[in-house]
Amino acid sequence: MSSRPENQAPPEIFYGEGEAEKYTRNTRIMTIQSEMSERALELLALPDDTCSYILDIGCGSGLSGECIEEAGHMWVGIDIAPAMLKVAVERETEGDFILGDMGEGMPFRAGAFDGAISVSALQWLCNRDKTYHKPVKRLYTFFSTLYASLSRGSRAVFQFYPDSSDQVELITSQAMRAGFTGGVLIDYPNSTKAKKFFLVLMTGGNQPLPKALGTEHSEEQTSAIFENKRERLKQIRGSKNAKKTKDWIKDKKEKARRQGKDVRSDSKYTGRKRKVYL
Repeated sequence: MSSRPENQAPPEIFYGEGEAEKYTRNTRIMTIQSEMSERALELLALPDDTCSYILDIGCGSGLSGECIEEAGHMWVGIDIAPAMLKVAVERETEGDFILGDMGEGMPFRAGAFDGAISVSALQWLCNRDKTYHKPVKRLYTFFSTLYASLSRGSRAVFQFYPDSSDQVELITSQAMRAGFTGGVLIDYPNSTKAKKFFLVLMTGGNQPLPKALGTEHSEEQTSAIFENKRERLKQIRGSKNAKKTKDWIKDKKEKARRQGKDVRSDSKYTGRKRKVYL
């Protein structure tokens, strides 16, 4: 069995009392968690000298919440593991806590937060821990409700551990579908131990991504920018030959599927220009 935590047991089981205790005694875990939280806060690009209201998703024992406090912000944490939240309460951090499954959506009012961060939690949504779990549905439910709970122009930053490029595509496609723009940022891409993936999501339209760390002397591409579906279609429709393009055809087929119509599956030939024989 893989040593990755998400491949061993559901999060509420894996992060039981034993693992929760590590987060109060293991200085290495605490240091790594703090460093990743501080980087996530940096990528949020919050206004200087303002107290923002931050959502900490998968807050665990409250280590990332302490970093939010030290930066001068208020926060609310949500986590699925009761044992981790118990430790967070015992550590007397200043944030409020909610026991909840991110795959079932964010239970907050519209525009409640000025930003959101998450450390080492997002990849869990790609698992099928219960028979009724559908990763695509859970990811979309999470991202769409998160999008609604963020103020316009704000960001959400996720440090996560993807196990494949397909998983990155699965996650980012559902974020796009929910309305976000942004991209994946890779810090220290040439290091085995220091390499870190950050998904930077934006609610205020397309914006340039920050520069990845550890890339000063590297020509390797360390980020992948994506646009949400609305922005992509806007560009398509603005072109002279919008109709019959590959994206236009795929959009039409997707709309027909939502209406319950029987539509032929997409393939590498979808939208391909056909030769005209005279």
